[in-house]
Amino acid sequence: MESSSLRERQKERRRARIYTVAIDLFKQGGFQATTATDIARASNVSRGTFFNYYPYKEAVLLDYGSEVVEGLRLHAEQQLLAGAAPMMVLQDVWMRLAEQNMLERDLIPPLAYEVLNPDPERARTAYQALPLGKVIEMILRPMHHSGQLRADLSLSRMSNLIADTYLMIALRWSAYGSERSLKEEMRLTLAFLMDGVLRR
Repeated sequence: MESSSLRERQKERRRARIYTVAIDLFKQGGFQATTATDIARASNVSRGTFFNYYPYKEAVLLDYGSEVVEGLRLHAEQQLLAGAAPMMVLQDVWMRLAEQNMLERDLIPPLAYEVLNPDPERARTAYQALPLGKVIEMILRPMHHSGQLRADLSLSRMSNLIADTYLMIALRWSAYGSERSLKEEMRLTLAFLMDGVLRR
């Protein structure tokens, strides 16, 4: 039992080391220029060992994105429990996400493309790893319960549409640029989206 537990801890430490090294390499040299071999070598593991933990290079980014979304979820939950208005919480989370994406601009396209991957299994894995729609649903639930949101679409559908729009705007901004900052793009986009989900 003890040896099994030790093996599990060693595996967790190895995975954490591979993840940390990979993200550092992506930030230093760019995602596209960094290979699985580069990550394995810098992590002091074999290429095969890397693939035992991450079946493809983009899977590392899913762990990164999952951490970001979980941080946003915890922040939103705290704000809501403290009595903040859902719209203020959504705007705050939206801007925090934009700030993170501006800092890591090169990581947005491969992360977004993974959600749009033509391989349905990989797209599903990415969607599950990045539950931004669930965070938005949690934030908007009080507004839904009080009848402030339109009734012809489910809360889940509206939340996922908002999350999907964020992803597409962030992808376009990072890949093609804009005369506006991502925060300004997102502020305008959120205002437009919320106009569509509020009950008339």
